Amino acid sequence: MLVLLPPSEGKAASGRGAPLKPESLSLPGLADAREAVLAELLDLCAADEEKAREVLGLSEGLRGEVAKNLELRTAGARPAGEIYTGVLYDALDLASLAPAARRRAARSLLVFSGLWGAVAVTDRIPSYRCSMGVRLPGLGALGAYWRTPMASVLPEAAGSGLVLDLRSAAYATAWKPKGEVAARTATVRVLHAPTRKVVSHFNKATKGRIVRSLLTGGAAPKDPAALVEALRDLGYVVEARAPGRSGTPWALDVLVDEVH
Repeated sequence: MLVLLPPSEGKAASGRGAPLKPESLSLPGLADAREAVLAELLDLCAADEEKAREVLGLSEGLRGEVAKNLELRTAGARPAGEIYTGVLYDALDLASLAPAARRRAARSLLVFSGLWGAVAVTDRIPSYRCSMGVRLPGLGALGAYWRTPMASVLPEAAGSGLVLDLRSAAYATAWKPKGEVAARTATVRVLHAPTRKVVSHFNKATKGRIVRSLLTGGAAPKDPAALVEALRDLGYVVEARAPGRSGTPWALDVLVDEVH
């Protein structure tokens, strides 16, 4: 099973250990693309702070994020699972997982990123600010930029098993499963049961809880239909829609009354 996660806008501080080692990151096929984005981001932040703030969509209060980006090659790195914070990652709570569940997380979780493309939760990275919605002057919109390198790398990473896609819309633009990979992909929408509306907090927290439940329960569904059964066995209320045509993913709605 491969689980695709969005990053968090907020991030923990960089570590005090060794700096980023790009060659150590998972998915080495993305190395050249990562270097191009990193170099472009550093040039942007070094040349003009105001322009960098505008391009990165930073408020006045987040001006310091530009200076933080300038230290990306030298700042201490930490596992991505510690760098990303926020509602989904609080609910997932990787640090408290038992060893077996932590090993499953290391094998199966990929976090999409405007800067890195995608990283495993064990990959050591520094804190940064560069979302997938950014349009860098030299490379253009990052969602579109990442499509070509992702298209050659992600199908191999997906292997022959289930792909559970929990990404937000902006990050889903970087890679769209196609063909037989799409047929074994399931996207998830979390709905507030009384209103049947998507609510951001319910959505993020429940997705984090879903991943944690699968990891701690040792569930290993091989396809979307088996995923639906696994989630129901774990106590989730799930409505599933099988693909209406070939080459499209399953769509799952998880209904929740409240987050707990």
